[in-house]
Amino acid sequence: MSEEEKPEVLEEEEEEAEEAAAETIEESPEEATEEAPEEEPEEEPEEEEVRYENAVNKGDFIMVEMTGRADETGEIIDTSDEELAREEGVHDEDRTYGPKLVIVGDGYVLRGLDQRLPGVPFDDETEIEIPAAEAFGERDPANVQTIPYRMLRSKGVNPVLGAEIEIDGKQAIVRSVGAGRVQVDYNHPLAGRKIVYKLKVTENVTDDKKKMEALIGRRFLGIDTGEFKLRKTKKKLRIGVPDQIFFGENIQIAKRGVAMDILRYFEGLDEVEFYETIKRS
Repeated sequence: MSEEEKPEVLEEEEEEAEEAAAETIEESPEEATEEAPEEEPEEEPEEEEVRYENAVNKGDFIMVEMTGRADETGEIIDTSDEELAREEGVHDEDRTYGPKLVIVGDGYVLRGLDQRLPGVPFDDETEIEIPAAEAFGERDPANVQTIPYRMLRSKGVNPVLGAEIEIDGKQAIVRSVGAGRVQVDYNHPLAGRKIVYKLKVTENVTDDKKKMEALIGRRFLGIDTGEFKLRKTKKKLRIGVPDQIFFGENIQIAKRGVAMDILRYFEGLDEVEFYETIKRS
């Protein structure tokens, strides 16, 4: 037999073998059923996120006036009201007061408060209670320890009753001092306490330019955001920096923070550029 005839014979044999295999499968339906793969269970559809009318929704940019207190003692832990802060003796000269930017669901406030903001009506004063576990956590007895007095002194720490101290990079409160020993508490000072917030949503920010200005104001505290010049092209945002921040502290850190925030929330932008304009006096 010549080599040219071989492929034709092999092809015929292969065709006969395939037909025999097909006939065998057709004659054994039970066997075919047993080898069929099991059907995967259908996945349950994801629950559709609830959307609220005339109220806060997840992802909203909102400006909020708020005051948080520890439920047991009534002490203020956070407030945007400068007058109230002065009245209660908790005013901080280094802090900027007024409505605070909150992007709902992104951790701008306590986790327990963040989770309870959706559904809060606009412009109405609302009271929200946050259990300890969702505020500053429950108290953990294991975080209360007794340390020799001389060991703390050797680290340059002066343990005074009630003082907040730092031990090996960890913050602690001195609970007792005596007999050469100091009891320190590594729990957060507000651990184990329910927190109650009274708040009011003063503005739901929907305009892109105002959102950008709000993000700028979050980093450049105490400066009128209208002083920043915003010029947007297709993929770039140019921000003109006002004169009053030229010599401020941590300007470069603030610029980077603004740029990262804007790129995070405006996916159509690829670049943020800052520029300064100096005019002839």
